[in-house]
Amino acid sequence: MGFSRGVKRPIEMLCKRLNSPVNSGHTYSNGPVYREISCTGFSENKPIDSSNYSNPICGFGIFFSRSYSSQASAPEQINLIKQLRERTSAPIKDVKSALIAYDWDIEAAQKELRKRGVVLASKKSSRIAAEGVLALAQNKEKTVVVELNCETDFVARNEIFQLTALSLAKSALLLEGSKQSYLTVPVGPECLEDLKMNLDHPKLNGEKTVQNAITELAAMMGENVRLGGGFTMYAPSYGVLSTYLHQSSQPGVGRIAGLLSLEVEDHNAPTDAVQRVGSELAMHVVAAKPLFLAKEDVSSDALGHEREILKSQAESTGKSQMAIDKIVEGRLRKYFEEVVLMEQKFVVDDTLNIKTLLNNVSKEVGSPVKIGNFLRMEVGEGLRRLEASSKTEPLAEAA
Repeated sequence: MGFSRGVKRPIEMLCKRLNSPVNSGHTYSNGPVYREISCTGFSENKPIDSSNYSNPICGFGIFFSRSYSSQASAPEQINLIKQLRERTSAPIKDVKSALIAYDWDIEAAQKELRKRGVVLASKKSSRIAAEGVLALAQNKEKTVVVELNCETDFVARNEIFQLTALSLAKSALLLEGSKQSYLTVPVGPECLEDLKMNLDHPKLNGEKTVQNAITELAAMMGENVRLGGGFTMYAPSYGVLSTYLHQSSQPGVGRIAGLLSLEVEDHNAPTDAVQRVGSELAMHVVAAKPLFLAKEDVSSDALGHEREILKSQAESTGKSQMAIDKIVEGRLRKYFEEVVLMEQKFVVDDTLNIKTLLNNVSKEVGSPVKIGNFLRMEVGEGLRRLEASSKTEPLAEAA
């Protein structure tokens, strides 16, 4: 079939369009396939042989081919993105860019994401990490509570983050120090960084140092993750060491921890009742927030500061000095009831105070029972308490 003169001008216009770049939202080839089709290739009397071109459009033998950077098909690409996302928990944008950069080689892309993650974790290390969890591990000799911090509550609830915190607490049990049941021994971050951890999660597994595990976790979570330190409490020679975790999403993990040791004088006395009371007292420590065990433990600085405030408040009433002194003493008793554990009312039964409770359990087991030590720790307090602690030295040796 030939072309008449009537269609010569429209064909020439079409050829000009074909010889110019194609503008489109997609990446289509404007390569040799249609560049070879020039205006001279069309004659008034020559038919077009469409067999030389694949996918002919409107009989002119023109086709557009979409270009890809890999031989992987679209379904394969989607599957690779999904697999790498599951392996690393990295953002989808980063996963896709890594796969494209390495021609859809998932192993090479995963290695690249880990490299990027270490750099990003380093950049994020200066950001504030005030959220997180407390993790608790315990054996017959001692209990360890450690803090792992992050930037948001969302990451603190993450399964991998909490698993890492629990593994960290279990590793901290390997630390050795002098056994002093009457003290709570601080554990600084520097004592934990080189410990070995065994992680068992599809996205974070194998044996790693604590520092390396935290770096990988920070890269995976996309936040600053850091060690907040912790504390170790040793069990008494005879008695119980009780624990309580508040806001606990799974065993061993929470936001507030209460630890308390009860010492029983007679080593032949039954400890069932002591165990029950110990658990209740650990919960009491979390709820009542005591700062001191006994009145004698209140520092002179703290007592003097409180007395000064109370005296200033009483003097503003304009009463006599005798009345002011009585007001100050009465308010000091109230202060002791608020901050001294042995002076507090029992939160489970406010008709009892802690002294009365201990007297009752002592009669029940037939032997004197006393509180050896206690600890209350909340997310965000770990490093602050370590800095304030000056009584003891941190644990420094790994078993």
